[in-house]
Amino acid sequence: MVKRLFVLPLVIVALSFILNSIDEKPTVVVVLKDLDSEYWRIIEAGLRKGFEDFDIEGEIIAPTNLSFLEQVDMLERVLIEKPDILIISPMYPNYSIPTLERFIEKDIPVFLLDTDHQWDNKTTYIGTDNVALGRRAGALLGSQLQPGNKVALIGVDLYSPVASERMQGATLSLEDAGIEIVAKKVNVYSEPLKIKEEIEKIIETHPKVKGIIAINDTLSLTAFEVIEAYGLNMPIIGTDGTNDMIKLIEEGELPGTVAQNPYDMGYLSVEAVKKVINGENVDKHIDSGVDIIIKGNAKQRLEFQKRMLK
Repeated sequence: MVKRLFVLPLVIVALSFILNSIDEKPTVVVVLKDLDSEYWRIIEAGLRKGFEDFDIEGEIIAPTNLSFLEQVDMLERVLIEKPDILIISPMYPNYSIPTLERFIEKDIPVFLLDTDHQWDNKTTYIGTDNVALGRRAGALLGSQLQPGNKVALIGVDLYSPVASERMQGATLSLEDAGIEIVAKKVNVYSEPLKIKEEIEKIIETHPKVKGIIAINDTLSLTAFEVIEAYGLNMPIIGTDGTNDMIKLIEEGELPGTVAQNPYDMGYLSVEAVKKVINGENVDKHIDSGVDIIIKGNAKQRLEFQKRMLK
């Protein structure tokens, strides 16, 4: 009987230790821009795989309808929760920094995902080098054309560093190839009908345009719709690697796209979190890389992305 009474306290101590260990599991909150679109759902899949592999307690949230104000409100609520680490894809970084500074004041490291900003207090940025991506897109379009040809770049948003960096990179490559840029238009977040109208205006104003680069595949697909309606045949290069774009490449309708690696972006973010929790240093910029997708590798990429979206 004495032995049994002695065993009971040991069991209680053991259970208490297990429960404390569970409580000490690192917590991470991820605030994305969106959770409905294909791109962000693939990032989510990479994040969740990382949470599983690195034993992290993770929560992933995003505003509805790409609402910047809602994203800021979310940050305020997350700050009250006091997670161990925040991962954020800021919609407009300049306006998010004051709130993010408050996380730093509470000793909560902030990781920037997908969208970078020249902010000294970030722990790291995980994502695409968008200037390099733009350069590859420009080189890919240039390989389809001749020096002196005229092209259009579509997708200007003064508040989006992602858009401006891609435009910058594409411009550099096209200029190196001796290709003339005759139009830089269309706001990223315009209404679909308005985007279509503006692309039509580019085609009508510049009938000698021989190719188009768009800073995302949504714009690329709209541009493809327009040139088909006009009975034109010209290369259109996108810069995301969405499934609809890849299907057109596989079918031979378009030459290619320069794709980000959203799954890797999500996974590498959690891997970096684990390193910081373990007291290790991480680089200020963790490049998730880009892939050029053409007909030869389109099918493989499409199958991978479909698996990630299940």
